[in-house]
Amino acid sequence: MTIKIAGIEIGCSKPPFIIAEMSGNHNQSLARALELVDAAAKSGAHALKLQTYTPESMTLDINEREFCVSDPNSLWSGRSLYKLYGEACTPFAWHQQIFEHANKMGMIAFSTPFDDESVDFLEELKAPCYKIASFENTDIPLIRRVASTGKPLIISTGMATVAELDESVRAAREGGCNDLILLKCTSTYPAEPENTNIMTIPHMRDLFKCEVGLSDHTMGVGVSVASVALGATVIEKHFTLNRLDGGVDSAFSLEPDEMHRLVDESYRAWQSLGGISYGPTDAEKKSIVYRRSLYIVKDLKAGDTLNKENLRAIRPGLGLPPKYYEVALGRKVSRDVKCGTGLSWDLLI
Repeated sequence: MTIKIAGIEIGCSKPPFIIAEMSGNHNQSLARALELVDAAAKSGAHALKLQTYTPESMTLDINEREFCVSDPNSLWSGRSLYKLYGEACTPFAWHQQIFEHANKMGMIAFSTPFDDESVDFLEELKAPCYKIASFENTDIPLIRRVASTGKPLIISTGMATVAELDESVRAAREGGCNDLILLKCTSTYPAEPENTNIMTIPHMRDLFKCEVGLSDHTMGVGVSVASVALGATVIEKHFTLNRLDGGVDSAFSLEPDEMHRLVDESYRAWQSLGGISYGPTDAEKKSIVYRRSLYIVKDLKAGDTLNKENLRAIRPGLGLPPKYYEVALGRKVSRDVKCGTGLSWDLLI
């Protein structure tokens, strides 16, 4: 079974669906945003994702206490939440142009809304699907509102307990969502591989009976590629033109050549899954000849006895299998035999 988003099928029988997350890496430049669209398309990403909000819809304009990032290890330590969101937000006025340009470049464009106004706005743009961010995955009213559109819904699962996810999934389905994708996510920026726990992916698929992928904040592409082997059908990665250009999410974002590598390597990982298989594949059958087999390695006369000096297991594989070595030792040959003759039953007496 697959999910369709704007005509693209998503599921285990299809290659991984790769999402390039622009987030705030446009650095408040529409020209740069459009460059990001071009670069994501050229890298082979299937979709471009925005975030749709205003600072006012996210928090209060207070520059103290819990309204500032207090973690000294955070990329945004000491920053006011309001100012941070003001820097990172994508202006509503840019959305239509970005959506149209992504579509022109052959990509799906969609967004993460953070309030009802954002959903209404994205509905006007005919967004083909929606994403709920990890920090909003317990916002049941928002999930219900997005689900009511009837469009495919992707939910990041960062920080959520099983009980919380159960509430979110129920809200989505009861609200009208028939096509649901959960993304395993670790909400640290960047995330460390050892905290990513991608073994959760098949468990989540079995538990919630839906498509499951990975929203990956680790550096590089290794974790994302590994997730495909565990059944991830969607991979989301933050994307930038150049990490040295700065930007709120640039430090853990992929550059174009890395995104291209992710597209290629995740596809190879998916191709390698296949099914349960033993014995030679069609492609391997021509190689069977190069297995070891039993060969006469000295010229022999009729009646000579086979021993360890004149009988060996060597390549190629045109003689009897090596498992008959002990059976053949001590037997006599039925006729004259030249060195390099594969052993066969008719040579033994």
